[in-house]
Amino acid sequence: MNARETAWRLFSSELNSASYEIKGADEKSPSYVVTRLGAVVNRVLVAGVITEKENVGTVEEPMWRGRIQDLASGNFFINVGRYQPEAAAAIADIEPPAFVAVVGKVRTYKTDDDRTFVSIRPERIIRISEEVRYQWILDAARSAWDRLNKMKKALSIGDLSEDALVKAGLTKKEAEGISLALAQYDSPNSSVYLKTIQNALRAILPDNNIDLGLPEDMSDVPDEIELDPASRGSDNNDIEDIILRLLEELDEGKGAPRDELERRAEAEGISSMELEEVSNALMDKGMVYEPNLRYLKRI
Repeated sequence: MNARETAWRLFSSELNSASYEIKGADEKSPSYVVTRLGAVVNRVLVAGVITEKENVGTVEEPMWRGRIQDLASGNFFINVGRYQPEAAAAIADIEPPAFVAVVGKVRTYKTDDDRTFVSIRPERIIRISEEVRYQWILDAARSAWDRLNKMKKALSIGDLSEDALVKAGLTKKEAEGISLALAQYDSPNSSVYLKTIQNALRAILPDNNIDLGLPEDMSDVPDEIELDPASRGSDNNDIEDIILRLLEELDEGKGAPRDELERRAEAEGISSMELEEVSNALMDKGMVYEPNLRYLKRI
């Protein structure tokens, strides 16, 4: 059974400013990138507009590079090679500009002058609608806001040890990430991330010059971000039930074919990105696994 890492929803400003990587003990062990807000990231789910792509390999053995704009803060950079055949086939058929979502693993590259560049190695690339892209922006904004508040709480404690942060109410995973981030980067410039959140929300509102009343720095960040709950679309519990039912119906022994699962889910009103997100959640809960990238199977 494949162990799966959570696919984080991050804006490019947070991902691209990360420079600290925790290497796996061997080739098969996962590696992690630690962001300045304390996310310990192996996999991401990002969405935006693919604005360019280039085959830097050959026709026989393509090696694709691409740029995906996240609307809020900048660009994600992707690299797709022969070891990602499904993603390579997908990007070959996509003509920029197009709305896409990408699930993949994060990699870093250091230059000779010690600068760090972050890229994504996609496992899957799917076309999405503009509406689904907006949903991802809301999810990424909530996620960033939550990390800002957890970081604010940690800094107010004074004792930044993992034990102290857990006693203060953070989970072990959150405490570990924040301790690592503060040890490597010191306190984050919260205004950068608050500006990103504001830019993201403005971009999906009818009046993109609206003043959302967000504070200038983290010291004034409220504990919760208020977003319209109606914008979240279908209830995740309902979607999970539908997907679990479809997995059972489509499984003829080796799991449900992803292509057919996507087609049936779409007929139920579930978008490709919603399917990817909820499938990841079900895998995180230990209810579903991937026999391989083309199939999903209920446990």
